[in-house]
Amino acid sequence: MRAGIIAGAVFPDYPMILVLSRGGYCPKDRRQAEGLVQLHHEMEVGYSRLVTISTDNMLLTNEYRTGVGAHWTFLSDPGRKVQKDLDIAEYTDADHNPMIPHVIVLEPGLVIFKIYNGYWFFGRPTLEELRQDLRAVLKKCRPDWDIGRPELKDAWERGERDRFYPYGKTYGQVFREKE
Repeated sequence: MRAGIIAGAVFPDYPMILVLSRGGYCPKDRRQAEGLVQLHHEMEVGYSRLVTISTDNMLLTNEYRTGVGAHWTFLSDPGRKVQKDLDIAEYTDADHNPMIPHVIVLEPGLVIFKIYNGYWFFGRPTLEELRQDLRAVLKKCRPDWDIGRPELKDAWERGERDRFYPYGKTYGQVFREKE
């Protein structure tokens, strides 16, 4: 692991979409997750992450994830820590006590780029909106976004590989970080 990754250091992150979900019982959340399955395939090759957090217990969370055919990380928060920390309790549903659904697009470093409120289904972002958000985030954080720039070509020819993905790491280091 690279030298700066030690206890107390800030772990590097990647552009990410965080979905705060009501849970698998909600037909709107299930439909949204079904749509995200296709986008997730694109995000994988675009070096981006997708995470869903719901207030369901672990069993229901796994059933939700499997039921929609999702292969990204689903986190279970039955203690509602996220709901309380973000003050997003959906007070209109006392039976389930879910979070008000949100989709948050994050830049590296967990910097919030955009927030969508999904209480109403059409307040949630479309897949195209999320693609555009990821494009804007990646354009901002990838120094080699426009590889056609003459200064990048010159840097490559001078052997300055740290300005190009994987930014000074070997592919072995990149794959070890993903494990």
